Formats: sequence, structure tokens, C-alpha cells
Amino acid sequence: MEVAFIPLTQGRPNVQHAYETIVNPGRPIARRPWSSPGLTNDVLACGAPLEAVRPHLAAHLDGKWIVGHNVGTDGRLLALRCPELRPAGLIDTLRLARAVHARTRQLTLTALLAHYGLADEVTALVPGRQPHRALWDAVGAALLLGALIRDLPDAGRLTVTGLWHLAGMPYGDVGEQLPLPL
Repeated sequence: MEVAFIPLTQGRPNVQHAYETIVNPGRPIARRPWSSPGLTNDVLACGAPLEAVRPHLAAHLDGKWIVGHNVGTDGRLLALRCPELRPAGLIDTLRLARAVHARTRQLTLTALLAHYGLADEVTALVPGRQPHRALWDAVGAALLLGALIRDLPDAGRLTVTGLWHLAGMPYGDVGEQLPLPL
């Protein structure tokens, strides 16, 4: 219903190259407790159809790593609705948070951003956006990735392969299997 991505440049979200759009699902959507705030059927009806969004996704996500919090859900949905996409893989900040904060129960994106003092920075980078909306959450996950990596015991020696083993998953993975090595 809403898509956003923001590239990382030298480990920081590059707001100038961010992309966000509302996607018209082509049908009414029942309100659920997990629905993003403000995404009413009237708002969704004004969004772009998925066919118009696909070229932007392919141009910016093919061959790239997708980082997100609980990103497997997004990855499965993208793989289902846009099977032509070929990102490099998914990095899940929730999986990484579980590795860094194994004894902590509250590992939601907003709780972790508050823990690291990053929520205000997210809001400053994307003013007018709010938590649980696509661009705010994308920026939050991008900032959280760096904070979590810095908290790893061997952060200075972390490689992409090491990050993959801690927090990666194949694109379109539908199970909870262990990630495959690069």
C-alpha cells in the first residue's frame, strides 16, 4: 500500500535520493490494527497503480541490498507482487537486534530507535512523516543498522558475509530457514 526506499551513502540515509509513493491496491482494504496511520481507502485510491511503481523499484532495487526491520514480510510481498525484481538480498535489522540485544524483549523499530536516541534524527531527516509510514520506517531502519553494527563485539572487522550470517535472508524467502552464505 506504500513503498519507500532510501539509499545509503557512506552509511547514512541519502534523503535527496529517497523515493516514496502510495500504491493503489485496486480494492478497498479493511482497517487492521497494523495498518499504517493515515492510509485510508480514500488515500489509497489516489495512489499510483503497482504497474506504474514497478519501473522505479526495478531501477533502484535490482542488485541492491534491501535493509528493513522485519524485512522478510516486505521481501515476501515484493517477491509475490513484483517477481521480476532481483535485489541482492535482505538484511533484517530485527534479526540483527536479536543478535545484539539477545535478552531484550522490546525490539520494535520505534523502541530500538528510542533506545539509541535516533527517533528525533529520523523525524528531522524526513519532516512531516511519522512512525509506521514507509519513508519514516525506511530511514529509521537505515540509521538503526549503523547503530546495531557499532554495538557488535567485532564491529570493526564485520564483513558483508558476517552481516549476512547475522541478519540476512534470501529475497522472497518464505520460511524461517537460516540465511545462506554469500
